[in-house]
Amino acid sequence: MPSLDSESNYCSRIFRASFKSQRRNSGDRFSQLDSPLIGSNPHQSEMWQARDGTHTVRSHGVRVAKIHIHDWLILVLLGFIILSLNVIHPFYRFVGKDMMSDLKYPHKNNTVPFWAVVLAAVPLPIFVFLLFYLRQRDVYDLHASILGLLFSDLITGVITDAIKNAVGRPRPDFFWRCFPDGQDAYDRWGNVICHGDKHLIMHGHKSFPSGHTSWAFAGLGFLSLYLSGKIKVFDRRGHVAKLCLVVLPLLTASLVAVSRVDDYRHHWQDVFAGGLIGLVVATVCYLQFFPPPYHVNGWMTYACLRLLEEMRANTNNGQVNGQAAEVEIQPNQMNNNSAKAGTSSLPDEDIESGRR
Repeated sequence: MPSLDSESNYCSRIFRASFKSQRRNSGDRFSQLDSPLIGSNPHQSEMWQARDGTHTVRSHGVRVAKIHIHDWLILVLLGFIILSLNVIHPFYRFVGKDMMSDLKYPHKNNTVPFWAVVLAAVPLPIFVFLLFYLRQRDVYDLHASILGLLFSDLITGVITDAIKNAVGRPRPDFFWRCFPDGQDAYDRWGNVICHGDKHLIMHGHKSFPSGHTSWAFAGLGFLSLYLSGKIKVFDRRGHVAKLCLVVLPLLTASLVAVSRVDDYRHHWQDVFAGGLIGLVVATVCYLQFFPPPYHVNGWMTYACLRLLEEMRANTNNGQVNGQAAEVEIQPNQMNNNSAKAGTSSLPDEDIESGRR
């Protein structure tokens, strides 16, 4: 396992060094590692080629993508579900005249448009992942980080949009969406009769939870977890600067959440629930591919940990088999030599030298 001083040693370098040292100590015991292990077993499908020091997109990218082809297909399915949920009309909750006092906030433009949130939640983290890839040349880490990020964003999107449509909570600026001229009207049951833009009215019933907030915390929360593992924030060495770097994405997501309340697009409960959904989903998706950031090997992928564990197990098994073979051979050699000593006319020192 890497020491705390070797912050830049990644899985491929460790594996290469371990392989060389074990090959010197164990002879041909690891000759089976000369060929790629990827694809030889479903449980060993994310192993490295033993002698390749780097595992790039060009050499292993297609192979890794094929291993996770079902995951990528599920991502496409999640994308279609999100599109469908945005077309469906939400539940039109009853809105009476006495409820309008909390829904008469002005209708403002977005301080942070949704396209900016998507840029911060998807391309920005991927750019950071690519920077680490250029340094460590580990396509397995790159693939795991991108796949985990996309799952975090899309699962969050599905959960958020589904709840939005099911709850149908009016936004704080619902009055001006419903009555842009300020002339309110109600039916005999006291429910609103809106005469505003239908598109604005439809989205006016999608207050809970906040989509901007959930997407921001899903993408930037995943990035924060990734950084905390890669730069070893919890290494107990007291480098607070690392913590500041990890908190920065979370602070950005929090500011997005605050902007939704300042723009009167959401109630505070909406952004709180949205942030909670995004952060929980990001954590769950991150832990599918990486150990917890506080783990001693939190900077590795699970694929790397499995590789090292299996390699260590092979080493131990080889050593045990070698010792057992030596124990079995030595008595046989002693018996044969004793028989030769009884029948041969050679001096004892000649026999012993022959044994040596």
